[in-house]
Amino acid sequence: MEEFLKTLMGKRIDVSCGSSVSFRGDVIDVKNGILFLRDEDEKVAYVAIDKIAIICEVKEHLSRPGFVG
Repeated sequence: MEEFLKTLMGKRIDVSCGSSVSFRGDVIDVKNGILFLRDEDEKVAYVAIDKIAIICEVKEHLSRPGFVG
């Protein structure tokens, strides 16, 4: 799992650790069984890799200013 998470370095992911616990952020590091995620407020979450149940890559949708007609 740790090697897989290293392939996601720099990408934004959603991580689920159970039925009601989830995190979203950019993968900034993976070491010693810990996943380091930085959220959009620049806070870092430290997630125990052995508690992760689901990982999903987040696709950013670019919004364009203007009118839809």
